Amino acid sequence: MRLLNLENAEVELASSPANKVLDSKTTAHPRPLLQRSHWQSLNGQWKFAFDDQGKCFRPGDFKQWFNHIEIPYAPESTKSGIGDTGFHPNCWYEREFQTDPGKGKLLLHFGAVDYRARVWVNGEYIGEHEGGHTSFCFDITHALNDSGITKVTVWAQDDPQDLAKPRGKQDWQLEAHSIWYPRTSGIWQTVWLERVGATYIDHIQWTPDFERWEIGCYAALAGDVPASGLQIKVKLSVGHKVLVNDTYEVFNGEIGRRISLSDPGIDDCRNELLWSPEKPTLIDAEIQLWCKDQLLDEVKSYTAMRTVTIQRDRFMLNGRPYYLRLVLDQGYWPDTLMTAPSDEALRRDVELVKAMGFNGVRKHQKIEDPRFLYWADVLGLLVWEEMPSAYRFTPKAVERMAHEWTEVIKRDSSHPCIVAWVPFNESWGVPNLVETAAHRNYVLAMYHLTKTLDPTRPVIGNDGWESIDTDILAIHDYETNPQRLAHRYRADVQLSDLLSRSRPGGRILTLDNYPHQGQPVMLTEFGGIAYAPTDTPDADKAWGYERCFNISELEMKYAQLLETINNTELFSGFCYTQLTDTFQEANGLLYADRTPKFPIEAIRAATLSGQGLCTPTSC
Repeated sequence: MRLLNLENAEVELASSPANKVLDSKTTAHPRPLLQRSHWQSLNGQWKFAFDDQGKCFRPGDFKQWFNHIEIPYAPESTKSGIGDTGFHPNCWYEREFQTDPGKGKLLLHFGAVDYRARVWVNGEYIGEHEGGHTSFCFDITHALNDSGITKVTVWAQDDPQDLAKPRGKQDWQLEAHSIWYPRTSGIWQTVWLERVGATYIDHIQWTPDFERWEIGCYAALAGDVPASGLQIKVKLSVGHKVLVNDTYEVFNGEIGRRISLSDPGIDDCRNELLWSPEKPTLIDAEIQLWCKDQLLDEVKSYTAMRTVTIQRDRFMLNGRPYYLRLVLDQGYWPDTLMTAPSDEALRRDVELVKAMGFNGVRKHQKIEDPRFLYWADVLGLLVWEEMPSAYRFTPKAVERMAHEWTEVIKRDSSHPCIVAWVPFNESWGVPNLVETAAHRNYVLAMYHLTKTLDPTRPVIGNDGWESIDTDILAIHDYETNPQRLAHRYRADVQLSDLLSRSRPGGRILTLDNYPHQGQPVMLTEFGGIAYAPTDTPDADKAWGYERCFNISELEMKYAQLLETINNTELFSGFCYTQLTDTFQEANGLLYADRTPKFPIEAIRAATLSGQGLCTPTSC
């Protein structure tokens, strides 16, 4: 007998068009690594208002709603229906919907709210969350009433000029300038409801172990968790082939098990199960929570057999050298800003990157929607995940960064597509890294915190320059003359000499007492060549590290740069700047609408040109 009847516990919204719920059968699940069949999206029209003077502190203080907003789009975006890019430190949202009392608990989820969110249900304060890029949820069961009408109110605080919070590329000036973009305030990812039992599975983490041919499984429970009598069943399969069907006793509200798979030994058979960009095999997972003969909860997930390591001067994927061909991806759209226009748009971005010859992206200054990571998992695209920077060094900034970065790693570490973590970029947030011990200690602390939370992936301590500890020496160099680049990184140059002499951007590449020798070296930002048609608005303001005035010149320069980099023996990979034009930045290979600037076949040929120091499986 099932303790929870999910069919009778669905949440229904009022029948008016403004309160119509999106059907979960036609909407992509916002949490792909832990899916239940019955959930409801609250995206759509909400009441909305700015409170620029900060006069309101609770729902009762707010008397009038002057606008409606289309969730999940930020009010700065045109798609939201607001389209106001001014300074607005306080955003208020409200929506009513009908709820069936059902059994169990009702959870209210937010994909992301920038930067601080306070939530009330039916006028009762539920809780708050700080951090603009990570998901959170609240149990709102106790706040429901007998009327069946539930009202959710959200107060989002996002000081546009606070440089001590992780904000990434969001500009602190009124108008976007240089390499900074319009702000994204308030709700910017899916809001959704989920009915669960009194005891339920709250978190799942997968950790593949290639050497032992095992999958690590950790599951944590929440709700009313009894001291004993619970079991978790785990079924792993690929297609119709069942790999594992095991049952584990729950202790202290959790399980942690190494699940051994049958190891075929020989590579030809092993390769059938391995995940890579060329063959992204996923292992489907079904997890059930039982109490004797009662099924308390069941969820679907997935994992993969995939390992990434560093061996001397090479990046290794599944025990073999693998040459990284990455492109810098800002993750913005003209009409929706940091929120994708649709799930199909996220999938299309992954498909375009692969069609252009790249095998990965460096997600720059943005923690991406889990749906992007899902498509990268499914279609096979490597991801470097990078923490959005705060720009001041203060105790508050350190606290905020460490807290949110910890949430990021917990949320995303089970995605096989993620192959590297990047806590800092170009010394942003640590401006005196060379001279100030506290700044260096901060970078070291974040590097080691990341290695502690996830010891299975490389960590780039400070991408670009001024490395103090890192697993990959990542260099940013926007020299666009191929001959000069080839001379600077030529084969007869000793790495020690390169580190002491080469100063791209006027910065030293490593600090004193840099501990590593013979580790991978990658050119993780280069190119940045701008092109914008002269007849487009503000073409004279188009930004880039170099400017081309016709498409043939851009195509030629890209091909020459990529041939040079692919034939530079020192490099174990690269990341070209950048995938798309982004507001005033016109240095994308694609326009902002994702149209290629020159034929995608030519982009692919140039991306794959030269030796690339690749193995057959990585080309």
